Amino acid sequence: MKSIEELARRARELREKGFDTKEIATELHLSTNTVEWLLTRGIEEEVAPRDVKIGWRSVGIYPYRISKIAEIMTDIIVEEMDKREFDVDSIVGVLINGIPYATFIADNLGLELIVYRPHPNREEGAFSSNYAHIEGKKVVIVDDVLSTGETIKKAIEDIKNAGGDPKLVMVLVNKTNKDDVAGVPLRALIRALPL
Repeated sequence: MKSIEELARRARELREKGFDTKEIATELHLSTNTVEWLLTRGIEEEVAPRDVKIGWRSVGIYPYRISKIAEIMTDIIVEEMDKREFDVDSIVGVLINGIPYATFIADNLGLELIVYRPHPNREEGAFSSNYAHIEGKKVVIVDDVLSTGETIKKAIEDIKNAGGDPKLVMVLVNKTNKDDVAGVPLRALIRALPL
């Protein structure tokens, strides 16, 4: 695990490269509150927010390992489809870390792949035109880590606004006690809560 000093140094480096707080949080697998605290450490006397850093590099460097994790995620999705009696047309991968999992899951299920790109500085994100379209599709949203839920909440809103129907959110790690996001059921392989 990286030290707090190392995380603060890395957060400052990313800020100097022009990353905003949300982009830094995504890159470091931390909540935006933790990133803000890291960037202002020593300036404001504030207690560090409770957070859990999630690193899955040992999985992420090999596509074979990602595919195996995606098989487990696929199994959970099928379980939810049976239990909740819904079907899906497409899998939505949230840029950037959700896309590898979504790609394998879509392949496992023989479904279309949709790529969603949240935008940190604009009101709405975008769906990549190089992949399937969202309109009229029942979808599962896939991402790596759910921290505050804001990215997924925005994805759900954008999917609905574009004419899609989100049925399930599937993540590798859920860092909250939430079982749904904006009324959409949430499943994760791992729930990581600070005590």
